This record gives sequence, C-alpha cells and structure tokens, in this order.
Amino acid sequence: MLLAIDTGNTNTLFAVHDGNEWRAQWRSATDMTKTADDYAVWLATLMELSGLKLGQIDDCIISTVVPQSLFNQRNLARRYLNVEPFVVGENVELGVKVNIPKPSEVGADRLVNAVGSHGSYPGMPKIVIDSGTATTFDIVGADGSFEGGIIAPGINLSMKALHEAAAKLPRVAIQRPDRVIGKDTVTAMQSGVFWGYIDLIDGLVERIKTEYGQPMTVIATGGVASLFEGAARNIDHFDSDITIKGLRILYDRNVANAAKELK
Repeated sequence: MLLAIDTGNTNTLFAVHDGNEWRAQWRSATDMTKTADDYAVWLATLMELSGLKLGQIDDCIISTVVPQSLFNQRNLARRYLNVEPFVVGENVELGVKVNIPKPSEVGADRLVNAVGSHGSYPGMPKIVIDSGTATTFDIVGADGSFEGGIIAPGINLSMKALHEAAAKLPRVAIQRPDRVIGKDTVTAMQSGVFWGYIDLIDGLVERIKTEYGQPMTVIATGGVASLFEGAARNIDHFDSDITIKGLRILYDRNVANAAKELK
C-alpha cells in the first residue's frame, strides 16, 4: 500500500492507496514539532480504526510546503515503514513542463495539483483553484504543463485578519449568509468575506480566460472549496482529491521510470 502525505501550511493530509482505490484519508493540523514517533502512533491508531495496519504500507510519497516538517515525515517513512520516500521537489520526476522563468519558486502543492488535474480532466487547458491558507489559481496547459497563476490570501486568513486588526470585530465562523446585506456585525462580516471571495473567484477566472484566449476547464479543490459550491458561477468541477490524485500519478510514474532504469 502507498502512503501519500500532503503537508500544507494549515493542515496535513495522510491518505492510503491499496493499488486500486483510496482506502482512507486523515487530516491533522500541521505541526512542525511533531516527531516521527508522534506521527507513527497517531497514524497506526487511525489505520487500525479503519481496518488497516501500519505494516501494510510498503511505499510513501511526500509533498510539502513546510520544509521543517519534512525531516520527521521522512523519518516516519524510514523508521516505521522501512522505505525511502519519494519527495516532490527532490527525487520525483514530474513528467510535465514548468513554463515560468524560475521553476524552483513554485510550491510542490501547485505542481502536484497540475499533475492531478491533467490526469483527471485531460484535453483542455485548466484553472485549478486551491482554497487553503492561500487561495491559488494555477494555469495548466492542455499538455499538462504548469503555466503560472495567481496567489491570494485564503478565506480563513481574511476572516482572521478582520478579527485581529479591528478591536470590535469578533471571530466568526465562515458560512454562506442568507442575504448579501448583513443586519448585524456577524452577518455583515460573513457576507463580506464569503461573497467577496465568490466575486474574487468568478472575477479572476474571467480575467484569466480572457488573457489566456482559449476555452478552459475550472476545477476547485482544497479544504474550504465545498463552501463555494452552488455559489461560484465559473467553477466546472469540485474535486477535493486533486492533490492526492496527483501524488498517486507521480508515484506510478516514478516507479515505472525506476523499473525501466533497472532493465
């Protein structure tokens, strides 16, 4: 079985694939102080609850935008899984072009999303909107190449900034309000952040399409993408598994390449 680890600034996703399907997924708050032993105890417990065992995992692939977490995640693979993990950006061949002047500046998560979106929705250029700590809009060519994109503050970050920067504004949950015009502080904040992000998404998608000059498929993914379903008019697909699909494709591609080199 394959263990895929996707570490973002806010959450880390662990997912297990048995060669045919994803068997289980778990999210944990990203914690740079968590050791390999901590990961092993936590993961073994959750796997057992899902009818799986840590010893069944025989390979691992890691994507991270938090370099400080990589050391302990690599040790998790080495010490408890007895494997040398594939790490996006180190020993993983992407198999796609990165058509920007400084490819090294692109986060591993964005490259993995490009691979996952091209594998899942081939044949047309794509815009991949990933809603996390930041909201990214990534352009993927019809051939799967990474063509650049946009980085904006994430919706949770915006709500947090309102609360922390304004003394009288409370911390409130993000949800879709019934009305655009708020009748109190809470609903006014919720409306501003929610509908502001809907218009951010729809407006930027329209600008990207105009500039790109070709029909494009728009895919939304990430931890809060489901909030926008039914509200954003320019999103074609909501797919929360784009990143782990990309990790699975990269794993298969690199295992196949390694097998060819051995022949």
